Amino acid sequence: MDKERVLRFIDNAATHNGWKVVEDKQLLSDLAEGLLANYERFGYMQCPCRDSWGEREKDRDIICPCNYAADDIEEFGHCYCALFQSQKFFDSGEEPIAIPERRPDDKFPY
Repeated sequence: MDKERVLRFIDNAATHNGWKVVEDKQLLSDLAEGLLANYERFGYMQCPCRDSWGEREKDRDIICPCNYAADDIEEFGHCYCALFQSQKFFDSGEEPIAIPERRPDDKFPY
């Protein structure tokens, strides 16, 4: 696995779901590097913006694209880490904002 492959995965996930990928190249690069680091650490591309158990079964809900992405995109125009965006949000040129965490407290590793 390398960064280029992660970027292809991101593009494919966005296309498959009808989303756009964040236009900010630095943010995209940082998120791709985070996904790659998590893949190398855990063996799966866990959301780089969330704490992990480091166990695939416990983290299944936050494997990119996470289970919460579609609802976040529907409500806020982008997912929690802003990697994926709706077409409308993307076209607006707005900057992503911090949004509430949807992951239930009992799913966190503390």
